[in-house]
Amino acid sequence: MKYISTRGQCAPVDFETAVMTGLAPDGGLYLPDNIPDARRRMKAWSGLDYPALACEIIRLFCDIPVRELKPMIERSYALFDSRTVAPLADCEGMRLLELFHGPTLAFKDFALQFLGNLFEYYLRRSGAVLNLIAATSGDTGSAAIAGVRGKKNIRIFVLYPRGRVSPAQERQMTTVGDENVFCLAVKGSFDDCQNIVKALLADCSFRSAHSLGAVNSINWARILAQVVYYFYAYFRVSPRGGHAKVRFAVPTGNFGDIFAGWIAAQMGLPVSRLVLATNRNRILADYFRTGIYARGQVKKTWSPSMDIQVASNFERYLYYRAGRSPGVVRRLMRKFAEQGSFCLADTGRKSPDPLFLAGSAGNAETLAEIRRCYRANGRVLDPHTAVGVSVARRYLAKDEPMICLATAHPAKFGEAVARATGKRAVRHPALEALKRLKARRFVVPAEAETIRQFIVRRALRP
Repeated sequence: MKYISTRGQCAPVDFETAVMTGLAPDGGLYLPDNIPDARRRMKAWSGLDYPALACEIIRLFCDIPVRELKPMIERSYALFDSRTVAPLADCEGMRLLELFHGPTLAFKDFALQFLGNLFEYYLRRSGAVLNLIAATSGDTGSAAIAGVRGKKNIRIFVLYPRGRVSPAQERQMTTVGDENVFCLAVKGSFDDCQNIVKALLADCSFRSAHSLGAVNSINWARILAQVVYYFYAYFRVSPRGGHAKVRFAVPTGNFGDIFAGWIAAQMGLPVSRLVLATNRNRILADYFRTGIYARGQVKKTWSPSMDIQVASNFERYLYYRAGRSPGVVRRLMRKFAEQGSFCLADTGRKSPDPLFLAGSAGNAETLAEIRRCYRANGRVLDPHTAVGVSVARRYLAKDEPMICLATAHPAKFGEAVARATGKRAVRHPALEALKRLKARRFVVPAEAETIRQFIVRRALRP
């Protein structure tokens, strides 16, 4: 399988190139040149455990021999603290897909444990080095660090918005003592961090000279790894792999997680609706409700990992909605960069995508949902999951199970939980242990050139 750019101004590449470079040379995002039809495979897949299912799905998109891919995937999920990797739990007529059993207690571990092993596999074969740069609104940074810490021939530079991640999220990043890890607290928003990372990756000469790579969800392997748990959840709700449809509610910031669900649906997974849930930063919810995609000011909320106004992975979705036309994508991205908005009609479509439903939950609604679930059944939700559950309630259907993605452990967001429930008892031993460790970070302005020079001084040399 070959990988093409959403902007269509560079030649197709193989899976290894797409993974190791992250961003296409023309500034676009890589996508597979075709999406495999999995409908005839689903009956055989329905009884597989998580690593085996991941192997079956991922092998459709890459050329790594199964004898090497299988142990790589098994290592990726060996550190999860649940035997099933992604257990399902009941929640007032809905099902919660618990995606927080990995090393950093967030759904990002599913992709970044795999991606770290994937990088190591390719570097071992080539003898090259890799300097990773990442922007994070909270969970991506710690999961990326956990995936590559201590790995030979890799260094990672993580940019996060100073004061806009939870204390637990910051400790997970800054207390890692490995010499190949650098945490940069940027005086700005997540969008500032993301724009800097994309600008540095788009500078082809700089990227080549310093062997830069990406771990944000602009890297296709991130999306690919997340496709797996949509299939896994469906098989657990419909054990025989039948044709009953399900709905997924997804707390959404950068559009990567829900785009993985969209890919799963294109592969043939019986998805009736994808319920897109945002917090007060409603750019994505507004698009699917009004047809207008318009950038606003980033608002600080109790769900900081979703405090995003420019969703990178939305470009991948636009490519398909624009009839796979790179020219339309380039025009839309240029218009958005210059004017800060575009509308549904600009894609050539007259009506919104019927697969999507959308809604938002503000701070008060988020805390109210945490409080409601806690009082009803003693279950504590993290604020991001609470946003998803709150919006999911609006779109329940009698004959279609609603599966809500529980994206993080509530102990990572103790202040929000305490405000909602009046209790501070939500703890996790892995997070408690971090309080005794020394933190290390570098405070920097939101300036691409400053961060460029920081990387130049510390990057591994090819």
